[in-house]
Amino acid sequence: MSELGHRPAGAVAGTPVAHESARLHATGTAVYTDDLTATRRDVLTAWPVTSTHAHARVRLDVAPALEVPGVVHVLTADDVPGVNDGGAKGDEPLFPDEAQYHGHALAWVLGETAEAARLGAEAVGVDYEELPSIVTVEEAIAAGSFQGIAPTVRRGDAASALASAPHVFEGVSVVGGQEHFYLETHASFAHVDSEGQVFVESSTQHPSETQEIVAHVLGVPNHRVTVQSLRLGGGFGGKEMQPHGLAAVAALGAVRTGRPVRLRLTRAQDMVMTGKRHPFHATWRAGFDDDGRILGLEATLTSNGGWSLDLSDPVLGRALCHVDNAYWIPDIEVHGRIARTNITSQTAFRGFGGPQGMFVIEDVLGRVAPLLGIDAAELRERNLYRPGQTTPYGMEVRHAERLGAAWSQVLDQAGFARRRDEIAAANAVDPDVKRGLAITPVKFGISFTFTAYNQAGALVHVYRDGSVLVNHGGTELGQGLHTKMLQVAATALGVPLAQVRLAPTRTDKVPNTSATAASSGADLNGAAVKHACDQIIARLRPVAANVLGVDQSEVRFEDGRVHGGDPAASVLFGELAATAYAERVQLFAAGYYRTEGLGWDPATMTGTPFKYFAYGVAASEVEVDGFTGATRLRRVDIVHDVGDSLSPLIDLGQVEGAFMQGVGWLTLEELRWDETDGPGRGRLLTPSASTYKLPSFSELPDELNVHFLERAHEDGAIYGSKAVGEPPLMLAFSVREAIREAVAAFGPAGHSVELAAPSTPEAVFWAIEAAREASRQASPAAPPVTDAASRAAHAGRVSAER
Repeated sequence: MSELGHRPAGAVAGTPVAHESARLHATGTAVYTDDLTATRRDVLTAWPVTSTHAHARVRLDVAPALEVPGVVHVLTADDVPGVNDGGAKGDEPLFPDEAQYHGHALAWVLGETAEAARLGAEAVGVDYEELPSIVTVEEAIAAGSFQGIAPTVRRGDAASALASAPHVFEGVSVVGGQEHFYLETHASFAHVDSEGQVFVESSTQHPSETQEIVAHVLGVPNHRVTVQSLRLGGGFGGKEMQPHGLAAVAALGAVRTGRPVRLRLTRAQDMVMTGKRHPFHATWRAGFDDDGRILGLEATLTSNGGWSLDLSDPVLGRALCHVDNAYWIPDIEVHGRIARTNITSQTAFRGFGGPQGMFVIEDVLGRVAPLLGIDAAELRERNLYRPGQTTPYGMEVRHAERLGAAWSQVLDQAGFARRRDEIAAANAVDPDVKRGLAITPVKFGISFTFTAYNQAGALVHVYRDGSVLVNHGGTELGQGLHTKMLQVAATALGVPLAQVRLAPTRTDKVPNTSATAASSGADLNGAAVKHACDQIIARLRPVAANVLGVDQSEVRFEDGRVHGGDPAASVLFGELAATAYAERVQLFAAGYYRTEGLGWDPATMTGTPFKYFAYGVAASEVEVDGFTGATRLRRVDIVHDVGDSLSPLIDLGQVEGAFMQGVGWLTLEELRWDETDGPGRGRLLTPSASTYKLPSFSELPDELNVHFLERAHEDGAIYGSKAVGEPPLMLAFSVREAIREAVAAFGPAGHSVELAAPSTPEAVFWAIEAAREASRQASPAAPPVTDAASRAAHAGRVSAER
């Protein structure tokens, strides 16, 4: 077992503990970025002047705004001393002269109050010269409007495999985007200190990149800018790239006026102005043998990237790397491209393209199973990866047997076969309400596909009283990263959890950090924290051996005490720290970690981009109302691979939360833009919780059973654990496939259900109507099932059941 993966006896890591800020969250006393403004005087508020056109050249007249009482300044391109760009690709002008989407920020008004700034923004005059706009991915495909890379993943000869396959199917699969809807909207707070340092508090997942963007906008070196991320009220990837320009606006305002500047988007502004999960459009052809095994796949995936690149390149790359999900596809050729459209610049979202890639193969299997005459669960199981097989990009699927183990465990614990029979019997006698039960797997690669990001640093201080302070490069989004880092440090130093404290993430403590993303926060930062702690232990060991009169090899650090084999003859960790200080032994250390074994060629899309794969399987049962298309989630059974969990309660919450966020994406959350040629073209039509449906308590399953896969130690990761942030989101495919099964029960045997995504009640209703029409065509004499008597009986039964 590796030193990194070895977990000592009595470790704090692996014990179920509450989130380190749980009490603060529950009592409402947790402090977030915008809360800090209350501690400062003379704070100005920044408010955007936004475009009312999807695409237009603009000219601004800011003079009227300066006449509004309380308006101090209007920031424009003329105020930028450095580079007028708020992104990392050089294609996001911070103050544009060409509006690229409806809601694009053109200038920012600084006011004594939010109301003054808002009125000032309304007073700014904007002349528009309207230009042609592209809103949908279909429009972009027709116009040839693309940007960024166009990668291809290829293995074998897909064309030949399809030409000789006994069964070939083709289709189009379209899946929508998703709004992050983090509880805390984007927020930044900037001021300039007495030494000219620009200090920025930012709700950012990537403080180092925020620092770089602020610095290049201001035209100063990075060391003149410090970015701190105290805690985030959620992020889900939406705060990986998008905060940078907003932080730069606040910093620019502070430099320009000499006063602190706060910028906090309202909920409507956040939804209208910031990026979302990429919608995807896919065309495909798939070949199968008589037993239902996949022989070949050809596909083209087109993502809607919006007006600029942001993270669209790596999102598309990961989508292509996950189009196989958990299935062996011997011959495959998948092309990718990014549409350029006049909507928000789409960005990272939990799963980072992986869910959209997996959506394609799951949609293919769900649609072709009835056409092949094979049960969908059986079709999926027959195609699961087996040990020794490799992905289309050439990486071995290590521990592939865990897929089969998780699959079997879910089948058993869910009583899958028995319940399938019960559902069939119930569906046979109820014409109006149908149930469905489906099982789907997940195989998700863990690491950044941009290899350079797979590194992390940490700074650990041990004070003379034995208390410990940990700085690391990851940010706390509510996901429990800080909790896990406390457990890692306590384990590595052999001290109680209460003896360790986390400091806020700051670029002047740990530099050049990667984003807290790609599910890699615990893997990277945990290994860096352990490396720092191990250095301190190595320095303390000879001091302890001398104090205890034993050989260094006998020294043990456990539960806040240090002993040499005999726990009765020991000293407190704090006493040893004081002795070491007196002997001039260094009690702090910088830790560093880089993920080994990675090798990725983005040009050929081949190599080993991931450290390992996380696996999972879910079975979901739904009930579908034949009159409304409404879906009730009756029961979910999950077995997920988290390795040896660092923090079981945290990981349980991550599995449950990710799954429900996936359910929202696939069944509820529908983003709509105005696609007409009217004056509102390109406007987001779902800019609030009243128009955008989020999962709530009513969407929770009646019964949710989550189990961790046992005997799943991951030797190459910190204390044998595995990443858990993103992979469980894709377990929600089981819900959509269960809906497909339920809809199919309204139709004849062999009917293939084409189900829109998200599968909203409206989409489900129309799929049911298509199934009923297929039944009528198969049995023209059959009476309709939607007559008045049936409706009345149905209404009475539903009200009684619910």
